[in-house]
Amino acid sequence: MSQEAAPEQPLPSQGPSGGAPKGLLQQMEELMAALTADLSQLDADLQSSAAAHPAPPRTEDTPA
Repeated sequence: MSQEAAPEQPLPSQGPSGGAPKGLLQQMEELMAALTADLSQLDADLQSSAAAHPAPPRTEDTPA
């Protein structure tokens, strides 16, 4: 079976990036916002974990 050319469709509107379709740009922004929120939550969890379990004081060995 031979492939035929697809019927021409209008190009999607393009965002300020100059090449990416606006829908793709919107998806990227949403993913970045979700990633930022996840990283902020992880940072908060690590901070609370560090506060709940302080590291033991370091003892330095002095050479004799």
